[in-house]
Amino acid sequence: MTPSQTIGPFFTHALPYPEGPLVVPLSQPHSFWVRGKVFDGVNAPVPDALIESWQVTDEFSGFGRCPTDEEGNWALHTVKAPYLVLSVFARGLLNRVVTRIYFPDQEQLNATDPVLATLDDTARATLLARAADDGYTFDIHLQGEHETTFFAL
Repeated sequence: MTPSQTIGPFFTHALPYPEGPLVVPLSQPHSFWVRGKVFDGVNAPVPDALIESWQVTDEFSGFGRCPTDEEGNWALHTVKAPYLVLSVFARGLLNRVVTRIYFPDQEQLNATDPVLATLDDTARATLLARAADDGYTFDIHLQGEHETTFFAL
């Protein structure tokens, strides 16, 4: 038997997307940035991950893709929806992991969301973005004490 192998890191080279992090143009009314960092199980930044987003909409593609930089930073420019879906591709993951971003200023929508209703307070807190000057912040913890809630598809 041979030892197992991990894939990557090749995400920034193998999965380019022409619009990159621009889910909507910068000039789109009511648009904003969602920014964050990806952390591994020992809380170290992941410099070679890829964040992919989609959201339900009839008005635009709802899709964006952003690699992390050397410090694990990522950013997507979008507009508000009840939630954003993120896929995370990273070294050591044979399959992507999927999570959601909910917005703290949409309390009524969050209170009636059937997915959030199934989660305890600790898990729910990992899915809430934090307000920032130019939009929101959402860090992703792949493992560990602050692990983000991920969903099986």
